Amino acid sequence: MDKKIAIPGRITLKTGKGGLRYLELRGDGAEAHVYLHGAHVLHYQPAGQAPVLWHSKESMFEANKPIRGGIPVCWPWFGPHPSDTARPAHGVARLAVWEPTASSASSTATTVTLRCPAAQDISAIAELKVVLDTALEVTLATTNTGACPLPLGEALHSYFAVSDIRHASVTGLDKEQYIDTLQVGRPILTQAGPVAFSAETDRIYINSTCECVVEDPGMHRRIRISKKGSLSTVVWNPWIAKAARMSDFGDNEYPEMVCVETANCGPNTIDLAAGQTHAMTTRISVDR
Repeated sequence: MDKKIAIPGRITLKTGKGGLRYLELRGDGAEAHVYLHGAHVLHYQPAGQAPVLWHSKESMFEANKPIRGGIPVCWPWFGPHPSDTARPAHGVARLAVWEPTASSASSTATTVTLRCPAAQDISAIAELKVVLDTALEVTLATTNTGACPLPLGEALHSYFAVSDIRHASVTGLDKEQYIDTLQVGRPILTQAGPVAFSAETDRIYINSTCECVVEDPGMHRRIRISKKGSLSTVVWNPWIAKAARMSDFGDNEYPEMVCVETANCGPNTIDLAAGQTHAMTTRISVDR
């Protein structure tokens, strides 16, 4: 695999925390780390800037545990399994060891593609393509290999580093409808202005294709998240009480991060016909 995928100076196979292997991508002064465990993009740092993605210092880098932070791949369901609560939350992809299948490098971009191993009773193929150029672009493609339609819930569950969530905000969702998953009955509400944070937040913005921007005055930067093939945007921060309940999340880490997830979930779950392929892309860039 190393000889097939490695490109001198651009893609290198390395060993990271917990002995888990990852691909180090370099290009145009930027770097990204893609763990084979979960096809998990854990690190993205543009040239001359601070890291864009966040991960917890308490994350368990173990083969049977998801990594907390970066960009976990939620597939082929989002949240709990719709009929079997014994199955892993957010699907099987983030616990699988993905196989790199292709790589390339040009003057402007470094690209790697990974495939998820076949899973029992899931008649579908998942591939993840990571492109590092002037931005970070991640595409999750699903092909239904079965004879019946496939209900597909998915997310690129992106964790972004911020200086202090209490002073950061997310713009671009004004007037969009969202499901507040923390309220009884999960009401559908309408966003008014930027999303600001003063308590636990867990919202699914529905029928939304807009670009979002994480406004971070403390770091003097804007993180832009644009997308294709996605009708849901999830915005999440666990705040104090939930952070304390999570074994792989530091009690005092919640001010350092915000999730703005490119997704198709809830009422936007896809009914993927037999033989069809669906692709969902998130593109992440930074403005100083």
